[in-house]
Amino acid sequence: MEQGPGTMERTASVVVVDYGLGNLRSAVSGLERAGAAVEISDDPATFETADGIVLPGVGAFREGVENAGPYREALVEAAESGTPVFGICLGMQMLLTTSEEAERAGEGEVTGLDCIPGTNVRFGDGQKVPHMGWNELSVERDHPLVDGVNGEYAYFVHSYYAVPENDDAIVATTDYETRFPSILANESGTVFGTQFHPEKSGETGLRILQNFVEICADG
Repeated sequence: MEQGPGTMERTASVVVVDYGLGNLRSAVSGLERAGAAVEISDDPATFETADGIVLPGVGAFREGVENAGPYREALVEAAESGTPVFGICLGMQMLLTTSEEAERAGEGEVTGLDCIPGTNVRFGDGQKVPHMGWNELSVERDHPLVDGVNGEYAYFVHSYYAVPENDDAIVATTDYETRFPSILANESGTVFGTQFHPEKSGETGLRILQNFVEICADG
């Protein structure tokens, strides 16, 4: 990150939650490039002293929620205390309340972290899934995570997308025959997520990760 004359470089301590899902190495690499001091941890106690928490993830909603079960209380407490919590891909979907994915698999209703009220739904039957590859981000409202970002492209791999209860939670959208939220944030703005993978999204993703580190450093 660029620093003004006479200013000290700011950094932030970021914990990447290791709950058995997700490519942690690429997430850590992206965060380190963005200027964060990163720790991979499966110990919820580390959330208390972190400047920010990243919940990465790939895979199924039920498996993600079950694997993250030991961390649920600590994650919710961190979110409620104002610690920035950043969900990536499945991690963002887990910030919501429910998902159709578990119901479609005959697994019944599975409850997410409920930090951003809403559900996750599957793309329509006529759409090719997964939605995979580069697609455009359209910023819908101001949020520090998207400072300097609008109209750029990011890298997606997903078959479900978020539908928040409140449209105010939508920070950015992307069009894949239907327009879906690609960045969400809660009411306080400190819990947010990207449906795409910023760590795989080139300079656009790096800018978003830098913005995240700035949010953590300013907290």
